[in-house]
Amino acid sequence: LIAGIEARGFIFGSALAHRLGLGILLLRKRNKLPGTVIGVNYALEYGQDRIEMHADACQPGARVLLIDDLIATGGTALAGVQLLRQAGAVVDTAAFVIDLPDLGGAARLRAAGVRVEALLPFPGD
Repeated sequence: LIAGIEARGFIFGSALAHRLGLGILLLRKRNKLPGTVIGVNYALEYGQDRIEMHADACQPGARVLLIDDLIATGGTALAGVQLLRQAGAVVDTAAFVIDLPDLGGAARLRAAGVRVEALLPFPGD
């Protein structure tokens, strides 16, 4: 499966899933999905947020690639990995269009055992 993080991750994730013939799994902000969901709360600079997915979106043991447009501090991506793993998924790689390495998000994902791929790194302030 390809898991896209709301909202631009849906665009890149859907295109990649289509190209590879894989399923797409949507990770959404709180209270956006109908039906039974599971979720993870995570810290933001200014408070807290929540990311959710349908409770039956993936089977235990499913291999899932996490996709988003940008990795900055890594809070949302780490929450996505945690949520997918909570559902029993195997998440060992995340891919982004842009990496802002000075903000440390890719390093935080690597520390959680996730390989990080990015098309465009933008180091510096």
